[in-house]
Amino acid sequence: GQALNNLKKSAEIKVTDLTATLEGVASEKSFYGDLTRPSEPIELGSRHPISLVKNQIIEVFNRIGFTVSEGPEIEDDWHNFTALNLSEHHPARDMQDTFFIEQNPDILLRTHTSSVQVRYMEENKPPIRTISPGRVFRNEDISARSHCIFHQIEGLLVDDNISFADLKGILHNFLNVFFERDLQVRFRPSYFPFTEPSIEVDIGYQGEDGEQKWLEVLGCGMVHPNVLKYVKIDSKKFQGFAFGIGIDRLAMLKYGINDLRAFFETDYRWLSHFGFDPLDVPTNYIGLSK
Repeated sequence: GQALNNLKKSAEIKVTDLTATLEGVASEKSFYGDLTRPSEPIELGSRHPISLVKNQIIEVFNRIGFTVSEGPEIEDDWHNFTALNLSEHHPARDMQDTFFIEQNPDILLRTHTSSVQVRYMEENKPPIRTISPGRVFRNEDISARSHCIFHQIEGLLVDDNISFADLKGILHNFLNVFFERDLQVRFRPSYFPFTEPSIEVDIGYQGEDGEQKWLEVLGCGMVHPNVLKYVKIDSKKFQGFAFGIGIDRLAMLKYGINDLRAFFETDYRWLSHFGFDPLDVPTNYIGLSK
């Protein structure tokens, strides 16, 4: 109590002295200086290339009615694996592929944003049209082409009368808008536990030797009936599709970046090059210009 009283008295004395000083000043200018003088310049930062690309992807899908959904980065086994039709002995459940925080029950750093889709379907019923951006984590060696942290946007559409043609049309349109050109797009069979059929999507480009080449850019497929069953959606009445886009991969293609590690090095000199909007990038600066 005594210490608080002393503090109070000290503060009151300082306030009184400052008040008397201000009242004795002939003008504010003589006390504060020249009020018309410009302030010190404040440097503006620039957006990170990952943020630029993420925002552009979101904008494209917002135009066709997709909402944005988010979820926790620390996830449980049910939402990250079981509800996505990954079997009990799937390799992704191994310590070599996943960062586990606890076991029995398993708590881990999410390996994809598909877990957000599960949570969204648990709380919302069809029609569903949402994209889920965020960071994901996998136990991988860090190199120019891989990292233990990367960024995804996963999309989900569930409704009645949804076909594979809807999936192809939406993704083809997205790639053309994102890369600002009429791309050749190839869909080829693949496998994911949570979709059936599953597809890898490639975009075509001309190599330095003049030959047609293909580059994988995303994975997709029709939502597996088991996934709908786990979230209590009638798979006989509704069906849908899902897709996963690697933001880092598209950013590397968009800006011609050849080393994934640059995204995480926080080099201001390097990051300052990406303050512009992706739509303003010169054509010869885009990695796919070939």
